[in-house]
Amino acid sequence: MCGIAGAIRRTPAGHDGTPRSNSERVAGLVEKMTAAQCHRGPDGSGLWQSRGQEVVFGHRRLAILDLSEAGAQPMVDADSGCAITFNGEIYNFMDIRRDLQASGEGFRSSCDTEVILKAYGRWGIDAVQRFRGIFALAIWDPRARAVHLVRDPMGIKPLYWTAVRDVDADEEVVLFASEVRALLASGAVPRRLDPAAVASYLWHGFVVGPRTIVQDVCLLPAASILTVAADDGIPPLDSRQARRYWHMPSSAPRSTTVSDLRAELANTVRMQLVADVPLGVFLSGGIDSSAVAALASEAAPGAVHTFTIGFDVPAYDETRYAQQVADAIRSRHTSVMLTEHGFLEQLPTAFTALDQPTFDGINTYFVSHAARHAGMTVALAGTGGDEVFGGYPSFVDIPQALRASAWVPDAGGDGIVGRAFDAAVTLSAHLASNLWWNLRKVAPPQTRWGKVADAARAAHDPLGLYQVFYALFTRETQAALAADAVRQAQQQQEYGLPAPVAGEWRRRIEGSDLLHSISLLELSSFIGERLLRDTDAASMAVALEVRVPLLDHVLAETVAGIDPVRRFSPAGKKLLLREVALARLDPAIFERPKSGFVLPIDTWARRRLQPQMEALFADPESARRVGLRSESVQTLWRSFVDGRPGLYWTRLWALHVLMEWCRTHDVSLAA
Repeated sequence: MCGIAGAIRRTPAGHDGTPRSNSERVAGLVEKMTAAQCHRGPDGSGLWQSRGQEVVFGHRRLAILDLSEAGAQPMVDADSGCAITFNGEIYNFMDIRRDLQASGEGFRSSCDTEVILKAYGRWGIDAVQRFRGIFALAIWDPRARAVHLVRDPMGIKPLYWTAVRDVDADEEVVLFASEVRALLASGAVPRRLDPAAVASYLWHGFVVGPRTIVQDVCLLPAASILTVAADDGIPPLDSRQARRYWHMPSSAPRSTTVSDLRAELANTVRMQLVADVPLGVFLSGGIDSSAVAALASEAAPGAVHTFTIGFDVPAYDETRYAQQVADAIRSRHTSVMLTEHGFLEQLPTAFTALDQPTFDGINTYFVSHAARHAGMTVALAGTGGDEVFGGYPSFVDIPQALRASAWVPDAGGDGIVGRAFDAAVTLSAHLASNLWWNLRKVAPPQTRWGKVADAARAAHDPLGLYQVFYALFTRETQAALAADAVRQAQQQQEYGLPAPVAGEWRRRIEGSDLLHSISLLELSSFIGERLLRDTDAASMAVALEVRVPLLDHVLAETVAGIDPVRRFSPAGKKLLLREVALARLDPAIFERPKSGFVLPIDTWARRRLQPQMEALFADPESARRVGLRSESVQTLWRSFVDGRPGLYWTRLWALHVLMEWCRTHDVSLAA
């Protein structure tokens, strides 16, 4: 696991192949981006430039496999001249290596990076379809004079890119890195806020890709390859040029059996235990992390190391459940208590770990920090169990909402009644919003009953209902908070999503069983656009590699072949996962209300941060810089402080994170 960076100089017409001007300056950009990611790779760094100076690669190394210098990057294949900078792990690299050796390939290292290079030399870019793992990589092929940027199938490792104009050299330079902040550190990327990203943030509490919070900086989509050629006559690079090499499976019940699932899940966990450094398992005591820990304990040659973090607030502390599981699987268990004092002391550092504004990234930092200080370099997590096996309330609420809306006219249809209904609901919502914001000068509720109008407008639409259920704010409140530029962007989005993304997600769920469709939406949105990105930034801030076996793409294909009734029933219980992974543990351990891993931030941070948040929200310039209306932000804050119903801490925390992140990184609409 590492940090990568690079630059591709796109040759202007008529270039004769001689060394380029400004090559030192471009190399300097990559050096800055690489240095800005030193936290991701404390074990080494490297810089490489192609012979024709078309390409510069940078790398920060967190050594996991083959700790010798033979595994250092960027790495060049002597036979083909291809070069790579790579972040991640290929879990099945030994299988691929054996196939290549059988074909006569030789190796000088025991790391997966060299296997990727040799596989590319043998099979071309289609080799990525053979990889099982978590990865973001760039390969320079001097024969094709092109760089391939690639992300893993589930999007576990991020990769960001942008194109800047080098006026002096009359060329476009494509920059890429593992983090948005690294691109900003280059000094070549304007620190301009994207109004459409702010609109996305107000809906979700994070920015849905391929946009990022910084204008013209793009996130390469999961399971995608973007080929950047360094040749004459190339049109401007565009996100739409990326091609997908894998698609999330639709629900297609086949002959897949529970035994097949059990075997594949056990194999997936076993593959992810490979490391030449200390490895452990995050164990909260819930079903998902317990399943991973139990399977790891069966596969590991010795006692697996499990780790949990507890809190001095009893309502949030689940260390007793983790200890019960640890005792049952006979793991070497470490429990670390996080106190309010420790939390507040580390909070400024945790905040700097956020690569983009997100209202939920702080949690992962604290558990990652504690695990790293307990001696772990690699940790397996149970991320994905709720999304794959139906553990969230959405698997109950959305089907219920669709059944309850049977009497509601279809606002999205072509009929006159549906259009009239939509117009009536919209008018009522606007009038009510005006009453709250302009006459009563208070913010309306933003929770379940406050979203009735939004839910009515989304009736009959699984995607729309999913988006409404997860929205931080109602449509009318988002409009009240947004200044003109952001409000214009809101009007071009569909349920907070860019139109192309909404269309892609609709196609993704088309024809699938409803519960599998919800699973796909959870994997696309909550996992793909929020949790995985937060986990990468927060864990790599302390140089900890987090692996997520339940999000292996081959496992996802296997699960999709299980009959939906068998897979999801009863909704929210994850009985199938318990059956295949936890059969030898006492079921009573898991017979308790679901509670995800959350920190008592509301309890701890409200007292300490309230003066800081008060000052930030009262500053009109801070709101203006991020495209928000200061009056509405202050009204929302006063309503929250006064204890108005339906206003949770997360809503205010999300605005605080947006405004504070942009202030810290000097990103604004006016840049």
